Amino acid sequence: MTATTIMTDRGQPHDPSRGRWIPWAFAGAMTLVVLVNAVLVYFAISTFTGVTVPRSYERGRGYDGVLAEAARQDALGWKADVALAGGRLSLVATDREGRPVPGRVEGVLLRPLEGTEIPLAFSPVGGGRWAADAVPPQRGQWEARLTLFGPNETAFDIRRRVVVP
Repeated sequence: MTATTIMTDRGQPHDPSRGRWIPWAFAGAMTLVVLVNAVLVYFAISTFTGVTVPRSYERGRGYDGVLAEAARQDALGWKADVALAGGRLSLVATDREGRPVPGRVEGVLLRPLEGTEIPLAFSPVGGGRWAADAVPPQRGQWEARLTLFGPNETAFDIRRRVVVP
């Protein structure tokens, strides 16, 4: 036995210096929690783009119109496939039976967070197909916001995400 070892009432040796690390472990764990939270708060604040929706309350009240427009487009039964490859954005549109939809296409390529827009000039390729030159200046996700004007100027909105490698 050392000089700091004392005997318990059960006759077993007890060294009071053995438990001195416990408060330091607790303090270290709490410091780690505070540091991790500080890092998370920093990234949460520094990466916010500030993009907001103007007049959000009024837009929310008009949501029934959005649902009605979605139902109208679903009733058309048109399908659209959008692809970006080799500096060209291509669109293929078919109706419910798989026949090509004739018409014209207008649209832009949009960088969602930054708001960068690239106007697209589509030209018909034939058979419900259109193509436009599109060379985005940055890699990453872009959104193709297109409108297909079919027979009788029936509008069909197309929103597709494309990735620029």
